[in-house]
Order: sequence, then C-alpha cells, then structure tokens
Amino acid sequence: MPNMYVPVGYETYSESDAFRNGVEAQLPVDGTVPRGYMPFDYASDMEGYMLAKTELKSPLDSTQVNLVEAKILYDIYCGICHGTKGDGQGQLVKREKILGIPKYDDIGRAITEGSIYHTIYYGKNTMGSYANQLNEEERWQVVAYVLDLKAKLEQ
Repeated sequence: MPNMYVPVGYETYSESDAFRNGVEAQLPVDGTVPRGYMPFDYASDMEGYMLAKTELKSPLDSTQVNLVEAKILYDIYCGICHGTKGDGQGQLVKREKILGIPKYDDIGRAITEGSIYHTIYYGKNTMGSYANQLNEEERWQVVAYVLDLKAKLEQ
C-alpha cells in the first residue's frame, strides 16, 4: 500500500470543472438559503425601518423569553454604549468616545419590538449591525430585554 506512505498530490482548484471561471470561492445558487439563516423581508432604508416598526412582531411568547440570558447578551453587545439600564450612559459614553446615545424611554423615539430588531439587524446611524454576532433567537431575546429596560425607565 504505497499510497498510505507516499500521498498523491492533487491540484484541487486548477483543473476541476467546478472552478472553470478561475475563482476558488463560488457564489451560492440563486434562491437558496443557508442553513440556520432566515431571510429578513425588510429593507435597510428608512422605509423598511418604519415598516418594521409598525408591523414586525416577536415570534417568541412570554414563556420563551429568558431575561437572564438576554441580559448577558445585552451586556456584551449593547451595554457598553446604551448603558446597563438603557439610559444611554454606557462606558463609552461616559468616557466621551461616543456621544448622542438616546435613552430607551425617549418619547420622540417611541421604539417598538420591530424597530429594535431592525436596528439590531441592520444598524442605525453610528450603530453597526449585530446580525453576524447574534442569531435570530438571540436578537429577539435582546429585543425583549430592551423593552423590559424601557418599561423600567418609564416607571
């Protein structure tokens, strides 16, 4: 069994029919959806934001929301800017690295679960997207936690 001791070298990308165009990475077939990914049907513009704000609702019911786990995710990804209470006084704001972070209970913003999810998914203003850091369920958990912080601020 000489092949066990002396391996045969293959030029995987050079003469393969799968890579005729000379590009190593290929684009997925049109219409396919990667495993574990759910398409988001709202555009990343202001019109999509307003549409999500009015009609997008959480698929999680109250028994599926885990505020303890959501707090952990919030503290990791959101609390550094928005503050642990949602008052816009995170560590980066206190150190004046980022300014103008609004509170969750600002009347002019009137955030909803749809607007929060859209903002987490696409980002808004100076906030970037967290769609790659949080999966769909984790994003909805964070949305529930943000709404909980908003309710506490409004008391």
